[in-house]
Amino acid sequence: MRIALFVTCVNDAVFPETGRAVVTILERLGHEVVFPPEQTCCGQMHLNSGYRREAAALARRFVGQFDRYDAVVAPSASCVATIVDSYEHLALDVGDTALAEAARSVAPRVHELSQLLVDVLGVTDVGASFPHRVTYHPTCHSLRALRVGDRPLELLRHVRGLTLVPLADSTSCCGFGGTFAVKNADTSVAMVADKIARISESGAEVCCAADNSCLAHIGGAGARLRSGFRVMHLAEILASTAGAPGGAR
Repeated sequence: MRIALFVTCVNDAVFPETGRAVVTILERLGHEVVFPPEQTCCGQMHLNSGYRREAAALARRFVGQFDRYDAVVAPSASCVATIVDSYEHLALDVGDTALAEAARSVAPRVHELSQLLVDVLGVTDVGASFPHRVTYHPTCHSLRALRVGDRPLELLRHVRGLTLVPLADSTSCCGFGGTFAVKNADTSVAMVADKIARISESGAEVCCAADNSCLAHIGGAGARLRSGFRVMHLAEILASTAGAPGGAR
């Protein structure tokens, strides 16, 4: 299958290794990955901040770049949720019926990584190896907007050498929430402190998730609190061959 990668602006600018990991996984499975070079932001930040016309302009750009592909994958549940759940409503709100129709057309073809692997490609074992204790934090958009459910856990259970440990109170928000962490800093800090305590109690070496924005929030606070665990995007674990014969360490 020929799959287009929407890397998202935060991954492109700050976490490029996550985008490379997605390519590694899909190419390992025998698929061709293409990268439309004119892609930009999905508009989530603008939409969440009330800049709806600016967000609509970015939605038009996304559709123009990706509507030609049968499958699009993004390593960000929050960005996928914006495209799938918000684009059509946004288009109608600004009076752009053509964009609304295009959004309805492209939405079923845009997938978060675990959705693409499990639902579209029918794969749960991607040939990964990662000999560490790992816990999974279901981010709010992956849990409540996309409803990815146990797909990430199923993928992690098939990673060789990985010990998957449960996370208490896993469905609680980490406190990031985009601009929420900036506008409500005290509340955000209290929420992430609770999340870090639960991760530490799990005994995990690594906390993974489907959104690097949340992982940056957890990882930054965890480092300041000297929590002892590290954070990794789900894609990076699934791309790993650490500990496998001839694999990377």
